[in-house]
Amino acid sequence: MVCLGNICRSPTAHGVLEKLIKDKRLDDRLEVDSAGTGNFHVSEAPDSRATEAAHARGYDLSRQRARQVKSSDYEFFDLILAMDKTNLSDLYERCPPHCRHKLALFLSRSQSGLEEVPDPYWSGSSGFELVLDLAEEVCGALIDEFVD
Repeated sequence: MVCLGNICRSPTAHGVLEKLIKDKRLDDRLEVDSAGTGNFHVSEAPDSRATEAAHARGYDLSRQRARQVKSSDYEFFDLILAMDKTNLSDLYERCPPHCRHKLALFLSRSQSGLEEVPDPYWSGSSGFELVLDLAEEVCGALIDEFVD
């Protein structure tokens, strides 16, 4: 899961998918992580508004710390999902050609009609709730995809 700073959207999606993996007892088969294309918040905890909204729905983001995408991520992960087109473009620029098939938009698995997960950083609580709604939908689809 990748966004710009790795403090709002991608840690939320990370937390949602991590819980689904644990609930389905797939933690021996699936691993999830999140990162940012930028280095603005490296080592910081997720935004407190994201953490609080996630906690209210039963997701724990407290152990996460922001990090920047590193070159080894392209080789290690089977799927790298960007929260928006700008971050997807940044990932493509840095990605080795033989790994580009792993890159996609997070909402490519959504029925929401949206192409990008809106950045809630400058919005009110409704923005964080929308990110959670989208993450729950897409992460549920990802679990179904991986389990089939």
